[in-house]
Amino acid sequence: MRVILTGGSGFLGQALTRRLLAQGAQVAWLSHRPAAVGQGAPAGVSVRGYADLQPDEAWDAVVNLAGAPIADRRWSDARKQLLLDSRLHPTQALLDWLLVARRKPRVLLSGSATGWYGNQGDAVLDEDSGFHDEFAHQLCARWERLAWRAQMDAGVPVVLLRTGVVLHPSGGMLARLSLPFRLGLGGRLGSGTQYMSWIALDDWVRAVGWLLQAHLGGSVGKAWSGPVNLTALQPVTNAEFTRAYAASLKRPAVLAVPAPVLRWGLGEMATLLLDGQRVVPRRLEAAGFSFRHATLEQALRQTE
Repeated sequence: MRVILTGGSGFLGQALTRRLLAQGAQVAWLSHRPAAVGQGAPAGVSVRGYADLQPDEAWDAVVNLAGAPIADRRWSDARKQLLLDSRLHPTQALLDWLLVARRKPRVLLSGSATGWYGNQGDAVLDEDSGFHDEFAHQLCARWERLAWRAQMDAGVPVVLLRTGVVLHPSGGMLARLSLPFRLGLGGRLGSGTQYMSWIALDDWVRAVGWLLQAHLGGSVGKAWSGPVNLTALQPVTNAEFTRAYAASLKRPAVLAVPAPVLRWGLGEMATLLLDGQRVVPRRLEAAGFSFRHATLEQALRQTE
């Protein structure tokens, strides 16, 4: 299996790369800074610039994960533009190559997020649900529309990975929360009733590999296109997550951060913390994908 990957140096990209290499796949990372990124790439991974892609190259699959982190800082106008550009520019570069490639990859798995659905309270949302129009939706929707052109214009099946909050102590949200919770300073955000759709890192990597195999001749059944929710079966509220994470660290979590304080400190970005989506992985579940970390408590016990 030959896989080309954007965003390979990120939290998700590194985890997926490790799994692919362990399975004997040939992996290449694409980057706008190949010299710098190449210094930290695992052995066996080639790192190239987008402009290096040639029409006569043959890759079995493309996984497109490039994009600046959405929750790292306030959403100024400049930050919003960066979030958009960091997703659209790599995707456009891939599309340009796919349009002229003489041997098309068999699938493009392209990143997205459960933010596509926007804030819809406690409504249960699957891949057929609609959306609430807000910045997170607009960001995901523009990214998805551009990626979808690979199927419409280049004939390459596209799977849109609507990923929830990915949990593992080595990175992502848990890495940011570890210190305050270990100091006993963790607490619910706002009312704590907002839902969080999460997935264990191991299950996210396994699900992506499962989707790849569906297109590359594996035994998992029909190849898909369109959106797939990469979330666990049981979304939790912020209050439930706070209690479970504190308990996993054997620390108290009695504090609360009032919603007005978050809005004052984070501006519009506070919606990521105070609003939520109750998203379920209907397509994965219906197709028989098996989650190893079905409960939040199991996910919080991950060490590998």
